[in-house]
Amino acid sequence: MKISPASHVRGTIRLPGDKSISHRAAMLSAMAVGETRIDNFASAEDCASTISCLRSLGVAIERAGNTVVINGVGKTGFFPPAGPLDCGNSGTTMRLLSGIVAGQDFPCVLIGDESLQMRPMKRIIGPLTEMGAAITSNDGRAPLSISGKNPLTAIEYRPPVASAQIKSCVLLAGLNADGETTVIETVQTRDHTERMLRWFGVDVAATETEGGLRITVSGDAVLTSRDLIVPSDISSAAFFMVAAACLRGSDIVLPNVGFNASRAAIFDVLGDLGANMRLTGQREVNNEPVATIRTQGGISAAKTPRANLVNGPTVANLVDEVPILAVFGTQIDGGIEIRDAAELRVKESDRIAAIVENLRRMGATVEEFPDGLKVERSDLAGAVIDSFGDHRIAMAFAVAGLLASGETEITRAECADISFPGFFDTLASITDA
Repeated sequence: MKISPASHVRGTIRLPGDKSISHRAAMLSAMAVGETRIDNFASAEDCASTISCLRSLGVAIERAGNTVVINGVGKTGFFPPAGPLDCGNSGTTMRLLSGIVAGQDFPCVLIGDESLQMRPMKRIIGPLTEMGAAITSNDGRAPLSISGKNPLTAIEYRPPVASAQIKSCVLLAGLNADGETTVIETVQTRDHTERMLRWFGVDVAATETEGGLRITVSGDAVLTSRDLIVPSDISSAAFFMVAAACLRGSDIVLPNVGFNASRAAIFDVLGDLGANMRLTGQREVNNEPVATIRTQGGISAAKTPRANLVNGPTVANLVDEVPILAVFGTQIDGGIEIRDAAELRVKESDRIAAIVENLRRMGATVEEFPDGLKVERSDLAGAVIDSFGDHRIAMAFAVAGLLASGETEITRAECADISFPGFFDTLASITDA
């Protein structure tokens, strides 16, 4: 894919449904009693993997475009699959679905593509084993062979790393456990699972204590079907927010974007670094906050002296946006330093290494750390970019190509379809001729 420089971007973009919320909507609808209609379901390949796996478990699902209708089977009404459950490239599918199948009375094997088979799964194997499931793996990685147990044993669990996927896996397993299962978060992560459980009628207790936030579900809970609309994806919005902020004369409007407090860190960080953005139309849709985001070109001075350092708990809430945030750092006084982001080493690619290598190819001055990177303000030049098969790297460097002098070519750019099919067409539709 070749990207030419742009002088501005303008337009209104209706973004795909949020990927994280779509995964959870499909899984919880399948565990509910009754029929659920989901509108604006994400077009991402990852979410298609979730739908495929649920069908293999005996769930009747109809899909027409971005509308999905699911006939729920209840918490334990799934059927043994005829073969392995193929999670594709989706870590969310594998980790959350493991929590569901662990509470069934039949065995399952979960597989994925080459990238997914490299990602760490010990972080969910540990708590699920503690709850009574028998799991074998390839040294803590997929394929995962799970011999379910129903009911599981309720536990109290403190994840070793801040991860919404670990939390969600344990909570979903807890729905099929004797007693109350509690996850303790010392660093709060995205709370889509808790919000959606409540939408389906589950009592989710969340209590702040000195030891952290205690989130509890009961194995007696029943999920009742209820229609919902998936907000647009704020992680996808971030690419267009940065493109508009960095190009003078730009004006981009993004309606109905999910603005969950556990995901909105990118808006706050960009704003603190001088991006010209504002919100309108704030409201809630099926327990999820949404808003319209408008971004105009021109970057002001950072609001605080330390705005250029992004670290600590904030990083846990913008792990998906770090690649585009690093690109933004090349355009602002003082650049940007991102730390406490070691989790990026085990995503679809080693995202820290991928960002550093590609920014250097474009002429940026970058320092790499084990847990992050530091980017200086730099004039970018067009280059051949390796996406490393990582959708967020491909999309972030497409935006970098708009800001560079000369043409940029992105190899394996089709990986963008994992989260945003049609991304490059959308980007072309808002750039100047």
